Amino acid sequence: MTDAQLAAPADEVPGLIPNDLDATLVLVRHGESDWVAQGLFQGQGDSPLSELGRRQAELLAGRLADPHRRPRLPVPVDPPVAIVHSPLSRTTETAELIAAAMAAPDAFGTPIPRRAEPGFLEIGQGEWEGVPSADVSARWGEILDGWRLDPLTAWAPGGESLPAVDARARVALARLLGDLVAAADPGVVERSHVLGYGDAQSDDPWAVVVGHDGLFKVAVLALLDLPLARFWTFPFALCGITIIEIRAGRPRLRLHNATDHLAPLETDESAGHDAARGRTGAL
Repeated sequence: MTDAQLAAPADEVPGLIPNDLDATLVLVRHGESDWVAQGLFQGQGDSPLSELGRRQAELLAGRLADPHRRPRLPVPVDPPVAIVHSPLSRTTETAELIAAAMAAPDAFGTPIPRRAEPGFLEIGQGEWEGVPSADVSARWGEILDGWRLDPLTAWAPGGESLPAVDARARVALARLLGDLVAAADPGVVERSHVLGYGDAQSDDPWAVVVGHDGLFKVAVLALLDLPLARFWTFPFALCGITIIEIRAGRPRLRLHNATDHLAPLETDESAGHDAARGRTGAL
């Protein structure tokens, strides 16, 4: 999709987090895809979940369907108001598994509205999509080095710039936050913002977003009001859980990259593969 299709003009985008909002966003990356398993750059290439990826997504779904078992995830007591996901296959499959697990009688026991959001598509990687990391290094080594060092000045040929991704991600986030506002009572500043002082579970609205590593890097910077130059600051593990809690319009990072639910799948070999993929700069 084009930038014009996904991003509204800047003067049409309101302030990202409404001042009086109390709510929670749960960001979860999809499971391993076939292209991730093969070491290919993905971007908006539509690779489905691998067999391992489906198992990862099932474990993630089980964790989100029972968020209050110990150790408790910092989410409100009621079911989420929505599951929003990128329309690509790997995120759609992951979101479908989460929705099914949450709707089960021994979980929330009610269907959770689910919708695809084009603004949460992964960063377009242009000519790099579907190409092995080694080949990208050989053919576009200087650009790839620039992408790793300063992604505001270098990106994949034919791909998206970070400012373009930021623009469309903000529109999608604003739409989702608007849904949370509609489901919420006005936030109050008097609630404690310091953990350990009566951290009772709330009945605030919350939503699950199923997305991608690169897109989430941009989205979290936008939510926390950090510069795009910090793009590489927050990595996102496959089927990891990140939670941003909003108190009276003020965001705070409550959890990042929790993957304890994936422990049944951990091996020394898989840990080595994950480390190697993390060095490629692929998304």
